[in-house]
Amino acid sequence: MPQSPIHHYHQELGARFVDFGGWEMPLSYGSALTEHRAVREGTGWFDVSHLGRFGWSGEGSASALSKLLCNDHERIGAGRAQYTMILNARGGVIDDLIIWKPTAEGVTVMPNGVNHLRVMEAFRTAEPRAELVDLRPLTVSLAVQGPEAPARVEALLGTVPGPFRVTRAGYRGEEVWMAGTGYTGERGVELITDPETGEALARDLTAGGATPCGLASRDLLRLEAGLMLWGHDLNDDITPLEAGLDWTVRFNRDFVGRDALERSRKEGLRKRLVSFRMADRRIPREGYALRAGEAAGAVTSGNFSPMLGVGIGMGYVSTPFDASSLEVEIRGRWVPTEVVEGPFYRRG
Repeated sequence: MPQSPIHHYHQELGARFVDFGGWEMPLSYGSALTEHRAVREGTGWFDVSHLGRFGWSGEGSASALSKLLCNDHERIGAGRAQYTMILNARGGVIDDLIIWKPTAEGVTVMPNGVNHLRVMEAFRTAEPRAELVDLRPLTVSLAVQGPEAPARVEALLGTVPGPFRVTRAGYRGEEVWMAGTGYTGERGVELITDPETGEALARDLTAGGATPCGLASRDLLRLEAGLMLWGHDLNDDITPLEAGLDWTVRFNRDFVGRDALERSRKEGLRKRLVSFRMADRRIPREGYALRAGEAAGAVTSGNFSPMLGVGIGMGYVSTPFDASSLEVEIRGRWVPTEVVEGPFYRRG
């Protein structure tokens, strides 16, 4: 099973490991709630080297990018990042991903780890003339997150990118690329560099007071922030429109899945994502049934929110439905919920 290039450092820190997308990655280093609090109140760092990343440039690469992705990469210039998706012909989400434009010559494509090979193959097939470089075997990726994260990164690297900005820094004589992106709802930075430099950064972050954090706290943080997880809240049979991610779709050009989305806009959506919170600590687990009158569906993500002190969840419900009547079935009982618009938790 693949491991992070800095796996031995996680062992040194006492991490508990889990199989995540076929990789052995840290689940936690002790208490996931302690790690969660560190990100909400200070700084935590995550090793996200299991996530996909590849370079894409050269002949035909820009036009292929436009054809493959539903957002319009031409709206951003060099030094910017963008959230976007690659769709199938039905409009379903093959993957939701982020692209970095470090320079005007090409992009770094960052899919979910479980879809890394699948997305690379789709790019390679779409434009064989373009240059594709698999960066995952060559690099470490770290995510530094929390209200104090930008200051800590700047102290180490001398600069920090703003939200969805991309920049480069030197560290111990080596190159580090970074973007103002993350998956926690907090300010932060994601870094890509060579393994030796990545380990040095991780050690210096820990020594400087940043808390090592595992995937358990990351999943809880992303849910509180209302961020979706591919394979749960998104998949090949869910469209961006059904997921409420209309803002990622630009109909100003042709792209794979556009015709299906156009039909869906005209005919109406069959289901819609809904976010909801419980009135107490009960947790709406993935797979629990949802209903709103005659409409039905199921929970796709659910957990207890330490910041709110109640259970929170997301799921899909058939349309039409009355959001005020949404209920979730927990242990054989239908429990009323409160529908939430936007993130469950947002820093004030």
